[in-house]
Amino acid sequence: MSSEKSFAQRNARVSRPERLQVDFLPRAIDEMVPRDHRCRIVWRFVESLDLEPFYETIQVTDSKAGRSSIAPEILISLWLMATLDGISSAREINRRCKTDLIYMWICGGVSVNYHTISDFRCDHVEKLNDILTSSVASLIKQGFVTLAEIGQDGMRVRAAAGSSSFRRKPTLDELHKHAKAHVEALEEERRRQDESNDDDDDPPSRTRREAAADRAAREREQRIARAIEESEKLRDKKRKDKEKVRTSTTDPDARRMKMGDGGTRPAVNVQFASDSDARVIVGVEVSGDGTDGGKLPPMLDQIEDRYGIIPERALVDSAYATQASVQQAESVGCAVVSTVPRSEQLRRHGKDPHQRQRRDNDEYEAFRKRMAEAEYQELYKKRPSVAELPNADCRNRGLTQLRIRGLTKATAVALWHALTFNLLRMVHMGAIA
Repeated sequence: MSSEKSFAQRNARVSRPERLQVDFLPRAIDEMVPRDHRCRIVWRFVESLDLEPFYETIQVTDSKAGRSSIAPEILISLWLMATLDGISSAREINRRCKTDLIYMWICGGVSVNYHTISDFRCDHVEKLNDILTSSVASLIKQGFVTLAEIGQDGMRVRAAAGSSSFRRKPTLDELHKHAKAHVEALEEERRRQDESNDDDDDPPSRTRREAAADRAAREREQRIARAIEESEKLRDKKRKDKEKVRTSTTDPDARRMKMGDGGTRPAVNVQFASDSDARVIVGVEVSGDGTDGGKLPPMLDQIEDRYGIIPERALVDSAYATQASVQQAESVGCAVVSTVPRSEQLRRHGKDPHQRQRRDNDEYEAFRKRMAEAEYQELYKKRPSVAELPNADCRNRGLTQLRIRGLTKATAVALWHALTFNLLRMVHMGAIA
């Protein structure tokens, strides 16, 4: 294509872009963000929270010297906004705080760095739990949430551990011996360096690289020690094939689980319990168990501890309806609504799955008979919209792969997703203007 301009182009008078011209726009950043943008809703929600526990940990005051801390409102809003946008990287959030108008509006001129953002995500699990409890309690007080009926479902989230990091007990013992020897060698080397620098007037300080190497060595030794502990626990639970038990040296809390696509990968089990009326998440649990069996009673205990209420009914799938779980749930007054496990197998043998079987207890017999009634079969059809909705929404926002390690940090990530999901539900219900 020719670069020469035609006669019409040369003679036409048009306005062309001048991108090197410096221009000062006399506008506040608040004027550039639409009044109905969701970042403002996020900020109003955060301002409505009781953040006193966050402020109590700040040591810098008007009477003490030091650099001012970042307001907790900013960091909480950043993570809620990032979760809404499906962002799980602290570095990406930090980048957007410099280039994205919405994140710049949240910061309001306050400088943040990715280390602070990353640490804040996982350092306040108890406080995040309190925020979940207080926000749901507020909805209960307003009448949006009744907790008369809940739904519970779990999902397996890929852990930040490689499949090749799983080792058997003898290999773990050998790795731990080498890791411990490596740490001791580094400590001895640092001790000799300190002794040789005692006579110097200005001894050289340790470089950041040396400090990072020492920290990495200690953390590896600690992870392998934890992997050995977890291996012993798993061996105690297994009735056979104890020698085949493997645990990860990268994330000892992760377990190999069968995923939705049929493959087996390191993962954790994230459990959400939701209110049937408001469809908000009222309980969160993260574990390394690959099965949902036995997860209902602990969730009922958690809900009672949080809100002082025991749900009257629990909508769950057949994986939760073990005899022990049904017995514990029924004993505290919660009726289990689920399909009866092994129904097709019993029918093939000419048995009625809704009648008492040989090993049933009284509570399980009542559960079988209840699920034979059309009323409860119809009620069970609500389960996907109650129990599976939060899981699907959180997956769509990035809760498929963890970037952190350990159940405590994984719980923090699950809580951020739960709070974000509840925020959207509160907007939908009109609980937040």
